[in-house]
Amino acid sequence: MFIQTVALNDVKCFAFHGYYPEEQLTGTEFLVSVAVTFVPAGGDTEDLERTVNYEVLNMIILEEMASTKKMLESVVRLILNRVISAYPFVQTAVAGIKKMHPPMPGEIHHSFVQLSYTSEKKN
Repeated sequence: MFIQTVALNDVKCFAFHGYYPEEQLTGTEFLVSVAVTFVPAGGDTEDLERTVNYEVLNMIILEEMASTKKMLESVVRLILNRVISAYPFVQTAVAGIKKMHPPMPGEIHHSFVQLSYTSEKKN
């Protein structure tokens, strides 16, 4: 059995997520990654209807990043919910968001929030 992975790594987005009102006014740069695994239906990897289209993953990321939330955990969950809804055959899905240079004392490259999903379905 082959298990296929489709992923987008570090999709750059400028967004206004943040707990503090100042963050929602000034915005910052984020890097978003999503990876899913699944068994290709019938082994066919040439048909977009039988795989995960990373253009759709990109659209989901951009749309959810455009809707301001206080907590990155909420954004990650919304992204994963939409991916699972669009592709119910995925076995696992992982989404993560890096907040570049969060506004805190010290030199911080990024903060990071990640959420993982594992299907309860048996293949």
